[in-house]
Formats: sequence, structure tokens, C-alpha cells
Amino acid sequence: MSKTYDVIIVGAGPAGLAAAIYAGRARLDTLILEKALPGGQILLTDWIENYPGFAEGVGTFSLMDAFRAQAERFGAKIEMDEIGDLRHGEGPLWMIVGREKTYQARTVIIATGSAHRHLEVPGEAELTGRGVSFCATCDGAFFRDKIVSVVGGGNWALTEALFLTKFARQVKLIHRRQGLRAEKILQERVWEHEKIELVLDTVVDTINGQDKLESLSLRNVKTEETWDEPMDGLFVSIGMIPNTGFLGSVLELNEWGEIMVKKKMATSQLGIYAAGDVTDACSNQVAIAAGAGVEAALAVDDYINNLD
Repeated sequence: MSKTYDVIIVGAGPAGLAAAIYAGRARLDTLILEKALPGGQILLTDWIENYPGFAEGVGTFSLMDAFRAQAERFGAKIEMDEIGDLRHGEGPLWMIVGREKTYQARTVIIATGSAHRHLEVPGEAELTGRGVSFCATCDGAFFRDKIVSVVGGGNWALTEALFLTKFARQVKLIHRRQGLRAEKILQERVWEHEKIELVLDTVVDTINGQDKLESLSLRNVKTEETWDEPMDGLFVSIGMIPNTGFLGSVLELNEWGEIMVKKKMATSQLGIYAAGDVTDACSNQVAIAAGAGVEAALAVDDYINNLD
């Protein structure tokens, strides 16, 4: 822990990598800590249509690889480590305790993103990987000519449902309300698609099967009618949980576990900033996460200049 960085960025998704690009250009000694593959949750889909500058869309792996290469070009370093604790160091410094070693920095940007939310119903844990999935891009090809369902009503759920039509014979979109929350263009595509059937006002009570998924026990929340629906695959897409467990009580979080940020992505602690899906200020969009990362890096540069 002899080295002290100007800024340590925890997380190498769009927010973290965008922050690293700007921090590197500001000639700040920058380290990115990432526990998995640089790119973040966006890599769970294969194509993005709404990132500015790509009229026909862009592959997520190529986009994130370009982010990474640009950050490294400006001097940012990436290390693989899983963070377990964030604590005060000596004076204005911060210490980050990883699985591999402990790091020290004058400032920190938290860009750890979020993880998939589970249904928390009987059978989900037991049948995950045996018909239950959280990633259509990862597992969709295993369900060619099968009947599958997607649970959720937001952008991600509808995107997953549309993607699955490339493989599945039929896709049932299950949502607990009558209205969907996704963008209108996605709703239009889902309503018009001949392979997609909407099952609204409905929840999954139980996921059934022995060695693999066999059926879903469904319940209409208005009529309380229940029935079993034969099913080959289930894709859960009901939102994300912010990755803030390692923070303890260091930062102020809201009721959903998101980091509460103020102007310029500042947190409740001096010298710590946050950006992307892990905060209460960013929608789950790559462009917004990247912009928030840039804002955080600019704030870090200003903070360090004032320290000096």
C-alpha cells in the first residue's frame, strides 16, 4: 500500500471507464478496480441501439472495449480485485480493502453498478441454470423452438422478450400490472410481434420442476385465479439491486440501497464521488452512466486541485 493514487475508480462499466478517460486526460494517477470483465452489466446484451453516434446501433463488447482502450491510452490502469471495504485513511486519504490487497487514494469514484433482482419464489434458486435465467443474450440460444417466458415490464424485460423471438417458438411476457413501463417504441414492437403473448396482471408464485424447469404456477392479482403454465424457460427481468454492500455505513444510501449524490456526483463524504446505476441520480442507460462518470471525474480533478 506504499502507492497513493490520485483517484481510484471502483467498477469498470460505462460510468467507471468514462470517468477514467477524463481522469487520465487530466493527468491524474488513476487506478480502476474491477472484479470481473470490464464493461459491466451492459455486456449481458449483445447490441445497443440508443447510444449516440451509432445510427445502426453498436455491439456492446466492441463499445466497451473501445472505452477501455481509450482509458488505458490516457494512462489509467486496470486491476482485477473484489472490494470488501471502504474506510478512512490517514488525513484526507481513503483506503480500499480488496480481496487481493489494500489500496490508497486521495479520491474515490464508486461506479459499481447493480445486480439482477430475483423473484424470491420457491424453485427459483434450485432451477437457476436449469431453465431459469437472468440473461437472454447468454442463454437464449438454448431455447430454440421452445416456449419461454419473461417476467417484467420495463425496457430490459421487453428487450429480452424481443431478443428471444430469434430462437423461441413462443414468448410469454408476464407482468404484474396492466400497463408496461418500457419505452413506447419497445411496447409497440412487443404488441405487434406475432411470437409474443402478454400475460398481464399476473405474478409467478412458484417455479416447478425436478432436474429442469417444467412449469410456472401463475396467479392473476385481480381475480386471484391460479393455474400452472407449462414452460421450457424463464427469464427474470425485474430490475437491479445496487452493488453497495461493501460500503457499510460509510456513505448515505436511500431506501433502495442507492448512493445518494449531490451536485457534481458528490456523496456524503468529502473526496468520494459516485456515478452510474449505483446512484440515485442515473437511469439505467449507458449514455447517462457515461455522462455521470465524466461529471465525477471533472469534480475529482477540481477537488484535487483545491487540495494542492
